[in-house]
Amino acid sequence: MQQPGDYTALEVAGMPIILLRDHDNILRAFANSCSHRGTKLLEGQGQCKAIRCPFHSWTFDLDGSLLGAPHMQEAKNFDLADHPLTPVRVQNRDGFIFVNIDGQAMDLDEWLGDFSDLHAPWNLSDLVTARCTSFMVDFNWKIFLETFNEYYHLSTVHPHSIDYLYDHPDPADDVIGEYTSQFGSHEGTGGLILDDDDAFRGFEPIKSLSGRNVKGTRYSWVYPAMTFAASTDSIWMFEVSPITPARTNVRMTLAFPSSTVARPDFEQHVQQYYKRFDVALREDIAVQEKQQAGYNSPLAKQGRFCPEQEPSVANFARWLVESLI
Repeated sequence: MQQPGDYTALEVAGMPIILLRDHDNILRAFANSCSHRGTKLLEGQGQCKAIRCPFHSWTFDLDGSLLGAPHMQEAKNFDLADHPLTPVRVQNRDGFIFVNIDGQAMDLDEWLGDFSDLHAPWNLSDLVTARCTSFMVDFNWKIFLETFNEYYHLSTVHPHSIDYLYDHPDPADDVIGEYTSQFGSHEGTGGLILDDDDAFRGFEPIKSLSGRNVKGTRYSWVYPAMTFAASTDSIWMFEVSPITPARTNVRMTLAFPSSTVARPDFEQHVQQYYKRFDVALREDIAVQEKQQAGYNSPLAKQGRFCPEQEPSVANFARWLVESLI
């Protein structure tokens, strides 16, 4: 979404939302619901000069104001200005777009705290999405996020795929804000499964990285439902949306620096990154389904967290409990 009129229709907590750029290229968000009879206005992604309802042709400008309502001139005291789209609070931070459907929610800057400072070395706002996919999984949303943010399962679940990539992680960082983060070192990119015969060893590191950040990946979890890994040459991000207690929609995004995407051989080599994530996800999902099956038992218990391997999961559990009491 870079140009005026670019839009994306999506759901946030089951609520249909429109994200778009208005005529002044200002990012806006609205309820994806016509102010006449509630019809969903837009689907997917695209470009428009105005928003026309597919039901009764009410037409809205990109700032949400009602431009036209056919045959309504006979309605008593009808005023176009009284029927705009319902605005939704939207803000951009470090290349991420956050929407707030709860008018009572904490201010975004307070929620994120020192997030921007901690992640500044990766220059996140320069990254370009290479692939974005959505899929359903048959287990609780917390199971997916917890697995992504711990090292404990690597040797058991990924012994022949990605376990070799990782050294022992650092302790979880002391952060300010509603998130947790943990850094782990490794040699080379964290985004590939490398064979000895591979001539391609990964894209060049992100130019803004230096020192230890060039040799590792930072795993961060913005509570409650967005997590990502900022690695040497790319980031991979997951957003989850609970459907039922045991069914979850997952959205995965893989992004690279704009200079990497501009390489003439990018499309050729990025396929190896896709393979790495497809393999790791299949392995994770198989064991996560087993975890859900175990949790379905009324005899299931929660064990202690491993201080070295699961500190981010423990931080989330603590945050969740404090948020609920």
